[in-house]
Amino acid sequence: MGERQTDGAGHRTGGSRAGSPTEAFLAHRSLLFTVAYEMLGSAADAEDVLQETWLRWAGVDPQTVRNQRAYLVRITTRQALTRLRALARRKESYVGPWLPEPLLTAPDVAEDVELADSVSMAMLLVLETLTPTERAVFVLREVFGVEYDEIAEAVGKSQAAVRQITRRARAHVAARRPRGAVSAAETRTALEAFRRAVETGDLQGLLDILAPDVVFLGDGGGVAEAAPVPVVGAERVASLAAGLSRFGPAASLEPAEVNGYPALLFRLGGRIDTVIAAHLDDGRVTGLYAVRNPEKLSRMDRETALRR
Repeated sequence: MGERQTDGAGHRTGGSRAGSPTEAFLAHRSLLFTVAYEMLGSAADAEDVLQETWLRWAGVDPQTVRNQRAYLVRITTRQALTRLRALARRKESYVGPWLPEPLLTAPDVAEDVELADSVSMAMLLVLETLTPTERAVFVLREVFGVEYDEIAEAVGKSQAAVRQITRRARAHVAARRPRGAVSAAETRTALEAFRRAVETGDLQGLLDILAPDVVFLGDGGGVAEAAPVPVVGAERVASLAAGLSRFGPAASLEPAEVNGYPALLFRLGGRIDTVIAAHLDDGRVTGLYAVRNPEKLSRMDRETALRR
């Protein structure tokens, strides 16, 4: 049940009926993974949720299910909600800032602007501020366009309650989400300037790219060295970033598509050491997100298919 097997079938209509539970599951696997990932911010946990979804789906006769897509999304949502509550407890003891697990994404993810925005590092961090139920409702309604009655079944609430939760979550996200739409081209240009400045040790070049109130978050998970608290301010962040040049020829910065947006991969001796994502406002970098926790870099050697 690997990622590649699902790419060609991911766009089947929701009500189509496959000949076996396996065929139906594979037809929607990329969609189900995306739902779970957006709810959890963790690819490893999303994969576990899909395994649990499969175990429950395997006992169902798909010919008796009117809308297989909706049925599978409902199972996935319920399993993801259970895991999301467990994750909240784990994050309380997490060492340093927690960042979502980065995914190397295919170019077609970036072409779906709404999907790319919803899985961006910046948006996933906003979703972290919602309660588990609010997050599930927001993701299902605002990202995947699931009908209120289907969401109500998935989260165990009335339709009236789901509508109220949707309004509350939408307002919460709107107040915290990054301001303004930023194109991939703008992000790519800024990161290229960032890369050149780091490689040449150009501190002023970094200061020109960074917003005065830029925030740097580093996730080492207590395993890899990382700033234990957010680093705030252009001068402090520029000094931190300029330090990457000390690794010399053994190090490299290369562009990549991560979570639907341009990003940088910092390699040491050819091995991915850090994934660096950025958010821009008014042409300057306002957020830098550096994931160093090795457990979160295990999927960066292959593209992950995401679907709506």
